[in-house]
Amino acid sequence: MVAFIVVTALFAGGLLYYTQVYAYYYEVTATGTDDVQLTGMVSGLPETILYEDFRAIDADSSPIRYRACFTTPSPADQLRDTYKLYPGAEPRVAPSWFDCFNAEAIGEDLAAGRAVAFTGQRNITYGIDRVVAVTQDGHGYIWHEINECGDKAYDGTPLGDDCPERE
Repeated sequence: MVAFIVVTALFAGGLLYYTQVYAYYYEVTATGTDDVQLTGMVSGLPETILYEDFRAIDADSSPIRYRACFTTPSPADQLRDTYKLYPGAEPRVAPSWFDCFNAEAIGEDLAAGRAVAFTGQRNITYGIDRVVAVTQDGHGYIWHEINECGDKAYDGTPLGDDCPERE
């Protein structure tokens, strides 16, 4: 009986691990036109920047599972003058097999000023912002974060006037 319980628990644990780390993710196919966008200071709209070497993953099970990596010839300081910053950005951990995205290293670069976080697109899905970080050497990373309206919507707090209508 004990062996059955242990084997069942190991199988269930392995299955749970597989579903969280591998099962729901899929590779995003680059369109080549609007995969990397930053919100312009003047226009307030997402604008495509120059990029290459784009790799991305996503999952339908959660709006915050999107991760992407790219390179750009535009250094972070040059982009800072044209595009909206995203204060308080915290990169989300990616599955270990998506090796171009290291959330800890990106977070350290942001904290040390070696990278700058920009607003990619506000409310890409209701309550979720797309964040783009670019390092001084032109490496870029994209992830999704829950914004203040998303926090309110998901915990049941009244949204207030500053949140857009939910579609």
